[in-house]
Amino acid sequence: QVQLVESGGGLVQAGGSLRLSCTASGRTFSSYVMGWFRQAAGKEREFVAAISWSGRSTYYANAVNGRFTISRDNAKNTVYLEMNSLKPEDTAVYYCAAGGFSGGRVNVPHQNLYDYWGQGTQVTAQS
Repeated sequence: QVQLVESGGGLVQAGGSLRLSCTASGRTFSSYVMGWFRQAAGKEREFVAAISWSGRSTYYANAVNGRFTISRDNAKNTVYLEMNSLKPEDTAVYYCAAGGFSGGRVNVPHQNLYDYWGQGTQVTAQS
């Protein structure tokens, strides 16, 4: 069993930055693909970014590519999402997720492949 706890959300002006953290319990963190997803009010949850178990491969949704950076520290059981140049359309609840699959660009956006989810953290970018 893996428990995920997100932190770092908040209110920021458009153009600003935030860094989200997701800390996992358990000793198998380094074996999981980690992903970030978001859900805006009235919309379906969507893929944001993912990182392979080693950290060598990262994947981004087109909407955030070049503005967001995903990273992980396996020694701290933590994955991060650095968000820069935030836009009002980035406003959403952000969730981290852990998946015991092999990763890859085709697979990482698929929510059903992730086994564990955090409770979410609100990010609001106001204009």
